[in-house]
Amino acid sequence: MKRLALLAAVLAAGAASLGAQGALGAEEIVRASRDRIQADTVSSRSRMMIVAKDGSATERLVDQYSLDAKEGKRTVIVFQKPASVAGTRFLTVSNPGRDDDRWIFLPSLAKVRRIAGSEGSGSFVGTDFSYDDISSSDREVEEDTHAILREEKLEGKDCWVIESRPKDPSFQYTRMVHWIEKGSCIALKAELYDKKGLLKLLEFSQFKEVQGRITPMATKLSNLQANTSTSIAVEILKYDEKIPAGVFTPRYLETGRPQ
Repeated sequence: MKRLALLAAVLAAGAASLGAQGALGAEEIVRASRDRIQADTVSSRSRMMIVAKDGSATERLVDQYSLDAKEGKRTVIVFQKPASVAGTRFLTVSNPGRDDDRWIFLPSLAKVRRIAGSEGSGSFVGTDFSYDDISSSDREVEEDTHAILREEKLEGKDCWVIESRPKDPSFQYTRMVHWIEKGSCIALKAELYDKKGLLKLLEFSQFKEVQGRITPMATKLSNLQANTSTSIAVEILKYDEKIPAGVFTPRYLETGRPQ
């Protein structure tokens, strides 16, 4: 079994308690953090709240299904409500050693469209998440260089503060700074920077044990440059339940039915 992450926990996967920590390096800590949640499948239903610059808010109901397949991790996201986005479906398939494959079905176009790699920084269905953000839960540790900046408390919890810099200069973020709790290696917060400076702030809260796995049930991603935010509250979460393989195909995006 490998790690699987919820949309509500993008970048939040951490490691199971490591007990008394030795002198771990930055890369080891990040690897442990990303590999914390082990599962073959994950299914969830979440409520998403998108807050615009003028303060107006839009609520969405979202389902997510993930599978750790031999060929790579596969994730499908389905928008259920409101009517303006209902039926929108997104599929991402990770490919070890090369770019992910990503497709989206928009009911208004009535066809499946492949998302090009150059579109990675674009907004995911009008949220503050980008397409790259959705795929980042499966980002390989080796794609970045890591360094421990300092150790400090966050909300009373002892944390490592670790900076990760992408090796690929075309990646949308120039650096990422994570607050990872010692002992549990749970990621509590992340700052995402672009060439202009601090772009996004990702915060995790309401941690709950679900089937033996400590999972953040609330996530908030704030775009500090645009003054907008997207919050996600998980309502239903199930690990290791069988999901038909046909769900993780472009055909399912078009029909909404596993073949």
